[in-house]
Amino acid sequence: MQIKSLTTPDKSVTPFKDKLNSSLTKKEINVLQINLGKRCNLACTHCHVEAGPKRTEELSPEICQQLIELIYKFPEIKIVDLTGGAPEMNYGFKPLVEAARITGKQVIVRSNLTIYFEDGFSDLPEYFAKHQVRVVASLPCYLADNVDTMRGIGVFDSSVKALQVLNQQGYGKEQNLILDLVYNPQLPSSEKFSLAPEQKNLERDYKMFLQEHFGIIFNNLFTITNLPVGRTKMHLERKKLYSSYLQFLELHFNPSTIEHLMCRDELSIDYLGNVYDCDFNQMMNLPAKTRKGESLTVGKLLEAGSLDLITEVQTAAYCYGCTAGCGSSCGGALL
Repeated sequence: MQIKSLTTPDKSVTPFKDKLNSSLTKKEINVLQINLGKRCNLACTHCHVEAGPKRTEELSPEICQQLIELIYKFPEIKIVDLTGGAPEMNYGFKPLVEAARITGKQVIVRSNLTIYFEDGFSDLPEYFAKHQVRVVASLPCYLADNVDTMRGIGVFDSSVKALQVLNQQGYGKEQNLILDLVYNPQLPSSEKFSLAPEQKNLERDYKMFLQEHFGIIFNNLFTITNLPVGRTKMHLERKKLYSSYLQFLELHFNPSTIEHLMCRDELSIDYLGNVYDCDFNQMMNLPAKTRKGESLTVGKLLEAGSLDLITEVQTAAYCYGCTAGCGSSCGGALL
């Protein structure tokens, strides 16, 4: 399928590729991140996927089967990272979990937590525990007002209940049941921009507050910068802050983050089976390219018998978001 890129050079900042002393090269692939679709029970204001209850795009049976074949075929894949939308709502979620676990891979599910209380999904915490799925859950603050502003009224209370259910299943307590939380800064309303707080200190504050007030325990907190992609980009453009936010991110560019960028050892796959270097490039329709300049699909990877067909990561101005300050990735701060 031909993909039209939504990215255009932003003249207000230095092109990201010009900021580097050399090209951003791909390493050996060991992470497969799959976006199963845009169906979600929430419509968060900062969602870079622009997911929501009215979205219908999701994985097809054909692409799901190709992905299962990919998981079986390549033992070098160590992590299968499932995202969305609410990945649990989209076609193929459980078959992909089970294929990955059968082949000894770690499975990550990026959960919004509230999905457990929707009809047909109450079994998820028990299912996750059975298959030792690592749960990475969005909780952009430990204060109710801030969470509900970003994610919808009542989301904080539902998230707390969901975390308590996961704790009852052994999450945060047992070695193989890992529960991580994700912090996102609130979207800026003026040019008083800030990066995420220091991850270790904020994790300590989260743990103290959630345990004291709700008896909740968890393993790790990940701090993630709001990249100017999806609804975050729309918000910045409405507030006429887009260019100044990019300039802020460039000002805080940290070359020490480059070695640890998540785009370097992962493939990001969309619900159509197209291949990207990362989830942000996926949302901006900036496909990964082979050394011959060709776009890739899951089918082409299977045909080639290799995951390592990409030599250089595709970059854009929003890459400054992953390289500002201590860096940002799906696994939190890089430094």
